[in-house]
Amino acid sequence: MPAGPAHSARTRPTHLIVSLDTKDRAQAIAWRDAAVNASKRPENMQPPMVKLGLEFTYAQGLEAVSEVAGDLPLFLDLKLHDIPNTVASAIGSLARVRPAMLTIHASGGRAMIAAARRAVDDAFPEGARPLLLAVTVLTSLDAEALHETGVESSVADQVVRLGRLAVSAGADGLVCSPHEIGLLRAALGEEPVLVVPGIRPAGSAAGDQKRIMTPAQAHAAGADYIVVGRPITRAPDPAAAAAAIMAELLA
Repeated sequence: MPAGPAHSARTRPTHLIVSLDTKDRAQAIAWRDAAVNASKRPENMQPPMVKLGLEFTYAQGLEAVSEVAGDLPLFLDLKLHDIPNTVASAIGSLARVRPAMLTIHASGGRAMIAAARRAVDDAFPEGARPLLLAVTVLTSLDAEALHETGVESSVADQVVRLGRLAVSAGADGLVCSPHEIGLLRAALGEEPVLVVPGIRPAGSAAGDQKRIMTPAQAHAAGADYIVVGRPITRAPDPAAAAAAIMAELLA
């Protein structure tokens, strides 16, 4: 697929989120500290956000999530998906972790998304409310995998359909693959926050991601945040890897 407009056409900043994909608390802290090493970060770029998800949260619990996040903004990626009341109650339970972003599945439907919106507004004080992000189609899914679940639409059509639904029901933004950024911007405009996993610097292995782009390509296409895990955390020098990605976003 095309990578989108030229990199120079994008003027809105794109921020880095470092995904700390581990069950181990000490390892997560070490990766966090390396990735935010101020001495190697571009001068005019803020420290990255950190992402903690199901793997770490299930292994260590919410107190450890708070400890690892520390003073950094936290992207709490638990992808809530249940009946509306259960999702709303779960969001209320997450308020003590003070996430900057949290995720639900757009495929949970309008009532669930609306309940999540109300829960965010009720459980968090004004000024400290996290961005409510709806996951459209997981970046590990391609057309064949999506069709196996009974969805006959193309990946692109399903992403736009779920994106429209989520934003109209109260989501602040979406989690999408880089190859759907342009489609969502065309359909929904610049207001929704787009958080984009499936980012691999040139030369990196794709891993289990099917729909990927480089940081520069995602920035040019219109991503507000990119999520990068293994190319940073498994690098010989995670701080240098994170700094290189941030410099690419500023180029």
